[in-house]
Amino acid sequence: MNLNRQLSDSSPYDKLYIYYLNGRLENHPGRLGRSFIGNWEEGGTSFLFFSEPALDQIDVILSKQPQLTLKDQYCMSYEDWHGEPLKPFRAGRFVVMPPWKKTTAADGDVSILLDPGVVFGVGNHPTTQDCLACIDALFGNHDVQSSLDLGTGTGVLAIAAAKLGSRCNLAVDNNFLAAKTARNNVEINHLENQVYVACGKAENSIDCKADLIIANIHYDVCVFFLGVRI
Repeated sequence: MNLNRQLSDSSPYDKLYIYYLNGRLENHPGRLGRSFIGNWEEGGTSFLFFSEPALDQIDVILSKQPQLTLKDQYCMSYEDWHGEPLKPFRAGRFVVMPPWKKTTAADGDVSILLDPGVVFGVGNHPTTQDCLACIDALFGNHDVQSSLDLGTGTGVLAIAAAKLGSRCNLAVDNNFLAAKTARNNVEINHLENQVYVACGKAENSIDCKADLIIANIHYDVCVFFLGVRI
C-alpha cells in the first residue's frame, strides 16, 4: 500500500488555543461554544482547549469558580501540539491513519482510523508501534477472544485487538478526555459492539478476566499491576 496516497488532507483544527488553569474545575464547564474541544485535567491543573480564542469563556469560568486562576495561555498549530505532522504509518499488518488522511488499503492490511484529538500520542511512538506489532504476532499464534487495555489513551491498541477478532475488549483510562477520545475512535472504526471504554483507575480493572492484557505505560506501573494481579 502506498501510504503517501492520501484521499483527504485537512487536519481538524488550524489553531489550538490552550488555557492553563491552576486548580480543577468543580463542575463541567458546560456549553462553552462550538470551539470548545475538551478539558485535560492532571494533578491540580486543568488545560482547556479551544479552536478559537476563548478568553470570554474563560472569564465566565473564573467568575463562577474563584478557586481557579489562569496561569498561562498558548496558541499553536495542531501539528505543533503533537510535535509532528500526523500521517499514516505501518506496524505489522496494521496501517494506522488519521480520518482526514485516509489511504487505500491493500489486501492483508488491517486499517485503523485514529483521531488523537488533543490527547498526547498520535500512535507512532516506538512503544505503541511495538505493542501493535506484538498484538499482530500474538493473534497469529493464539486464540484471543478478550482483551484488557490499561491506560488506553486514544484506544488504538484495544481497537487493534478487536480488528483482529477479539470479541470483548475493555479499554480503561483515568483521564476523562482520553476516555472520550478513545470512545470516538471506537465509533469511527465501527467497533461499538466489541470495545467498551471506561473512565477509571486501571488498578480497579486489573482483575477483569481477559485472554490478553495490554499496558503501554511506565515500567514501574506495569510491575505494580503484575504484583496486584498475582
